[in-house]
Amino acid sequence: MELKQEAIMQETQTQSWFIRFIKGMFIGSGFIIPGVSGGAFAAIFGMYERIILFLSNITKNFKENVLFFIPVGFGALAGIVLLSFGVSFVLENYETIVRWFFVGCIVGTAPSLWQETGKQGRETKDWIVLVISIIAGLIILLFGQQLFQGQLQGNFVTWFISGALIALGILIPGLSPSNFILYMGLYQQMSDGFKTLDLSVLIPIGLGGLTTVILLSKLIAYIFKHYYSLFFHFIFGIVIASTVVIIPTDYANFGFVQYVWCVISCIAGALLGLYMAKLEDQYK
Repeated sequence: MELKQEAIMQETQTQSWFIRFIKGMFIGSGFIIPGVSGGAFAAIFGMYERIILFLSNITKNFKENVLFFIPVGFGALAGIVLLSFGVSFVLENYETIVRWFFVGCIVGTAPSLWQETGKQGRETKDWIVLVISIIAGLIILLFGQQLFQGQLQGNFVTWFISGALIALGILIPGLSPSNFILYMGLYQQMSDGFKTLDLSVLIPIGLGGLTTVILLSKLIAYIFKHYYSLFFHFIFGIVIASTVVIIPTDYANFGFVQYVWCVISCIAGALLGLYMAKLEDQYK
């Protein structure tokens, strides 16, 4: 009996490790896929709170947190490296279908996030924050491209800024750093840097991300602790806005088959989202 229980525990731990690895891949996709937020996926998969608490107080439960986030980190790295090879090809040839998959994934996990958002109740001010965050998010995301017109050259400063944006994409759910990097004209250069493991790109990006995390994680943890309900309703509003923004609008040269694939892709994403949310409830 003890051996059977031990085998079940080991199997459960293996499943949990694999699930966190897959979630890490989704979170990592927020670094490389335009319109996708790693922080939103972290919130959707129920990992955002723990990430913020860990980053804001690294020495607390250090070993336990490191062991927990190892598969997440490996998953994020795997997602970044794998996607950097295929992202240009996929987005160029199947962008609409791929975007519908991510929309479906977010829709599938939205009920779980909504439940998490209201676990401390909902007051009038929470609904006000939700509406404001949706409107503000739509305005910022839809018109943000105008703020970053032009092509910038990749250097230490611009990559440092890119790293700061990537970190903000984790700290602030709904913010898609790759959108702004794309607007700045650095997206293709960044993707090439990830593919070739170019240290002149990776090091300043890492430094920019680390600096941002150190400076802002405690502030966000404070907000999270004292204004949980308001903050999570803000997050949910931004997630809604970012989802609306990534809904494809270009269907040029689309035929019946392509529309069918869009539907299949969206349904597949929603089913995966529901499954991941169910697993998250199981392992919480």
